[in-house]
Amino acid sequence: MDNFIRMTFPASEVITPQVTGQVLNLLAVADQTGLISMVEVRLRGFIESLRPADEETRKKLDFGCSWDGQTALLSEIRPQWNDPTRILELPFAKLRFVKSSKIWKLYWTRASGKWEAYEPRPESTELHKLLTEIKNDAYGCFLG
Repeated sequence: MDNFIRMTFPASEVITPQVTGQVLNLLAVADQTGLISMVEVRLRGFIESLRPADEETRKKLDFGCSWDGQTALLSEIRPQWNDPTRILELPFAKLRFVKSSKIWKLYWTRASGKWEAYEPRPESTELHKLLTEIKNDAYGCFLG
């Protein structure tokens, strides 16, 4: 996972759906220079919506994301129960973009650690629809 971009976000950097035109222009310029993509912005906003507001709670439970340009891993971040100095990143969802068909695929991790397609909605051409599936989590596969 050395080629992944690790994204953690301070509360002051919340990206909301009401992003102004000026910010979108800046993001487009940043994307052209390879600094950030709209996918990263969407993932960043989604992860920020999951994170606890309280800083103290974030030390016990937080969320993060890695993105390599094709695959995003969404993870729960928490201290190990018997050794709080050891921080664990536990992936709970994988989103993979298939460039040839321009389709996003959604996976969840089984107790065995194997990834499996999320059957109620295994794919979509729109990332936000799969993020909504994760947030709604009708079957308790992602966030319990």
